[in-house]
Amino acid sequence: MLRTLFIALLLALALAATSVIPAPVQAASASNEELKAALRALLKENPELIMEVLRDNSETVLEIAQQGSNVRRKKALIAQWQVDQTQPKKANLEGRPMRGPANAPVTIVAYSDFTCPYCQQAAGTMELLMANYKDKVRYVFKHMPLDSHDNARLASEYHVAASLQDGKKAWAFYEAVFRDRERLMSEGEAFLKKAAAEAGVDMKRLTQDIKGKKVKEIIEEDMAEARALNVQGTPYFLVNDLVIRGSLPLDLFSDAVDMALEAAAKAKK
Repeated sequence: MLRTLFIALLLALALAATSVIPAPVQAASASNEELKAALRALLKENPELIMEVLRDNSETVLEIAQQGSNVRRKKALIAQWQVDQTQPKKANLEGRPMRGPANAPVTIVAYSDFTCPYCQQAAGTMELLMANYKDKVRYVFKHMPLDSHDNARLASEYHVAASLQDGKKAWAFYEAVFRDRERLMSEGEAFLKKAAAEAGVDMKRLTQDIKGKKVKEIIEEDMAEARALNVQGTPYFLVNDLVIRGSLPLDLFSDAVDMALEAAAKAKK
């Protein structure tokens, strides 16, 4: 009975707040205050009602909380991106394999680690993003292998060595490793060799290149660049000058691309 009364009072408050029926403002205000007073009195005498209603509607409560969190996060990101636009950032793209047209108005640069689960998640998001924006976006993958991850550096070396042979083969290797990241973690170099061979990489040349200076120089350049950008973890993205830390859902990533596209269009005028 009390629970029913509690819900009825809440509904009455909601209807009063959203009512479109004309009524004197003072009367509406008084009615709201009476409902609030009744609700306060009921809860003061029966505080357990709150927990009971929350338990019975836990999924709805969590959904509302998540929606509020998402709204706050989006507002915070947009505010950050507006600042980012005033702080140009430069990444060295020379010799790095890329997807998308070279003259695309938006360039996304990833600083990533093949062993990182969030980087794996972000790789899937990037695939969807590239499909949605087509010739408006190009994507460049750079390396930030973390010392705490076994095989992270070795996976980067394999990818860079593959890219020295053929960009398409390097991307095929990239897809294979992120698709089966768990195998990289469990099988190590044996999996990397298999993935590279299946991507069509010349394994003899790859073995030689991994031992050479060029592969190490490229990785060290990427890592130094990440440090200069104050990258604290992976994945980390530049969307033109906008910064994305971590693996954002597709809708928020799309918001960043849209903002970057708008800024690029204004810069052309």
